[in-house]
Amino acid sequence: MNEMRAVVLELRGDQAAIAPVGNFGCSHCNSGNGCGSGKLARMFCSNKPRKFIANNSAQARVGDEVNVVLPEGMLLHSSLLMYMLPLMLLLGGALLGASLGGTDAARDGYAVLGALLGLLAGFAASRAIAAGVKQQAVVQSVVEAKDF
Repeated sequence: MNEMRAVVLELRGDQAAIAPVGNFGCSHCNSGNGCGSGKLARMFCSNKPRKFIANNSAQARVGDEVNVVLPEGMLLHSSLLMYMLPLMLLLGGALLGASLGGTDAARDGYAVLGALLGLLAGFAASRAIAAGVKQQAVVQSVVEAKDF
């Protein structure tokens, strides 16, 4: 199981809106000796805190620091859905578009158009499938309770 620490931002019935705590890279991110993904994240990702919804089985309250677990296989399933499906539809659209053109220039144009349409269809399909997924992160335990 994958675990992370988070802070409860708000409660919505038996669900909690949470924000991850801490840095998301390995210990080499700040040293400059790592793979560089931390630098890419700072360059391309928003500085706004990310917010997720999790089942609040630990009955945590707003402000509590909690341990959150992901069900087994959820990370792999989500990665395949969000990366592989759009990529496969991009390639399929490019191949389909290339098969429509007669001359080389027309074939290239149709291939680009097919790739773009396939990519957009892949993103839309990923979003639709993800909306129907019932697996969800779970607040497993309260690490540090905030008393108000």
